[in-house]
Amino acid sequence: MIVGLTGGLGCGKTFVAAALAKLGAHIVEADEIGRAVLGPGGEAADAVIREFGAAIAPQGSVDRALLAARVFRDPAALGRLNAIVHPAVRERALRWFAAIEKRDPHAIIIYVVAILFEAGADKETSKVIVVTCTPEQQMERALTRPCAMRQDIEARIARQMPVDEKRARADYVIDAGGTEQDTLRQTKLVYEELSKLPR
Repeated sequence: MIVGLTGGLGCGKTFVAAALAKLGAHIVEADEIGRAVLGPGGEAADAVIREFGAAIAPQGSVDRALLAARVFRDPAALGRLNAIVHPAVRERALRWFAAIEKRDPHAIIIYVVAILFEAGADKETSKVIVVTCTPEQQMERALTRPCAMRQDIEARIARQMPVDEKRARADYVIDAGGTEQDTLRQTKLVYEELSKLPR
């Protein structure tokens, strides 16, 4: 069973994913795969360098910070990047899913994708969990990250699907706006529900 886990920037996906892992789920992070496909020898690295130029790879491999700066405020450039990276991420994710299922045929695989719906990755999942919190909490949490800037965070949030739309498309919603204990309680209930579903 492959379950998508998504939510807005700073909503608590990482916390919920860690809790699900402790409960027995297998976690696959799209961000981790994205780093791999852009890394040295990665499936998307050469194509991205060809598309955006050697300036994004001063040491010969893609510098993610330079690449982000190149596409951050240019929707057309971001679209070109996504067209290269998303298929490579999908292919590697499918291989990971297959490897996990081979080891554990009854596995619950949690696929953590910040832009699950936007990237069409929900098509790979049988259920979707959306993690939410208030917009104020999103901003407060995001600002604690290294090198965080309010303007950049606002731009990233604006590019993501509105939380109400994500909530409407979710099978399960976890409100991570309260205490950690309350988030853990909700997460455990969701995991118990998933465990009862046929594989």
